[in-house]
Amino acid sequence: MTTPQRKPTVRARAPATGRAPATGRASRAARAPAVGFVSLGCPKALVDSERLITELKTRGYAIARGYADADLVVVNTCGFIEAAIDESLQAIGEALRHNGRVLVTGCLGANPQRILDRHPKVLGVTGPHAYERVIAAVNQHLPQPHDPFTDLVPPQGIRLTPSHYAYLKISEGCNNRCSFCIIPALRGKLASRTLDDVMREAEALAHGGVRELLVISQDTSAYGSDIRYREASWRGERHETRLLDLVRALGTLGVWVRLHYVYPYPHVDQIIPLMSEQGVLPYLDIPFQHASPAVLKRMRRPAHAEDTLRRIESWRSQRPELTLRSSFIVGFPGETDAEFEQLLSWLDAAQLDRVGCFQYSPVAGAAANTIADAVADEVKQQRYQRFMRKAGEISSARLALRIGRQCRVLVDAIEDGIAIARSSGDAPEIDGVVRIRGAAGLSVGEFATVEITAADTYDLEARLSS
Repeated sequence: MTTPQRKPTVRARAPATGRAPATGRASRAARAPAVGFVSLGCPKALVDSERLITELKTRGYAIARGYADADLVVVNTCGFIEAAIDESLQAIGEALRHNGRVLVTGCLGANPQRILDRHPKVLGVTGPHAYERVIAAVNQHLPQPHDPFTDLVPPQGIRLTPSHYAYLKISEGCNNRCSFCIIPALRGKLASRTLDDVMREAEALAHGGVRELLVISQDTSAYGSDIRYREASWRGERHETRLLDLVRALGTLGVWVRLHYVYPYPHVDQIIPLMSEQGVLPYLDIPFQHASPAVLKRMRRPAHAEDTLRRIESWRSQRPELTLRSSFIVGFPGETDAEFEQLLSWLDAAQLDRVGCFQYSPVAGAAANTIADAVADEVKQQRYQRFMRKAGEISSARLALRIGRQCRVLVDAIEDGIAIARSSGDAPEIDGVVRIRGAAGLSVGEFATVEITAADTYDLEARLSS
């Protein structure tokens, strides 16, 4: 009963939503106890759900396809912004109506009273990445089967993504104290996995048929700093647990590797020369959030003093094919007309390829709520519309430059004879797609070389190269 993860971002393209339909309940005596999952929030939460499902499968539980098939439902919640909190509370209510036996986990679980005030009948509440406590709660309310090996579990674990790509979470938590964010309060301080631990998982995924690994964390650039870049051994060689060593190791697996949530610290410069369209992709997801120095100071953003335009220019001089994605906040408390105009001017200069945008909304417990006067809702809406128009114009112009060029793509779906694929510049769900007509013979999860024939604001059309 899994669902596509819900994005805590506002994008030009609507995210996929919807839960799997309920199906008829099988005889309980004829099957293993079944747990249903509703997974909300960002890819990091999706990885948490995948780990829980993998552990439950190894203990002999079945994973239900719908509410009616489930003996118990786990709702993995998001608590990042008010809209996500509301969605999580609605999802809990839906699970209670359709099933009645519900455990709640995830970021919203860090504030259990808010859940219990709305839904006092839930069986239990745990916070984010509390794997052992969730498993213990499931065991308490749905006793573990006697034979824990009823269902075989693949070495790479159970995944909620399509079989050809997977998220690879390299750390938990965050040491930054951005004024608009409560992630450190929800998920704790930065806790990095050692490089050998990450690489064992990455290698198992690659051996299991995954063609693309999407590296995620709260602050990917800070990877390893909390454990003093501890040494680790992988494939008989010594490595430090730091981003540069991890990128080098991942680049040997023969799959696409895409880096997300990379803060523009100076050591990121060393990664650019390692990028190619065959391994660690020329793609960086960097959450800039704003461009006005005054707003960035109020946001308490790390690396806000860096000359980002100069660094972007340097990166692109080394890798002209580099795709840059980012997210921004408009209407941050105290944002003036002049500060917003600074943001638009910066966006014009930076020419980012992929851009998402929030309208600021107060988050309970965030310091930004009292840092300055709130911006009126109608002003936030106007600024959002202007920002997205500007971003759309830049995207259209940059994609038009790709017409006539060849590129390598990964096929995600086949619909009515058209292959829906992605290039090295397109992350799943948040970026554009490449539509390939006359795609007979292509299969999902397959790489292909295509020639770009047309472009619109966010997407490309192509034909197979002869």
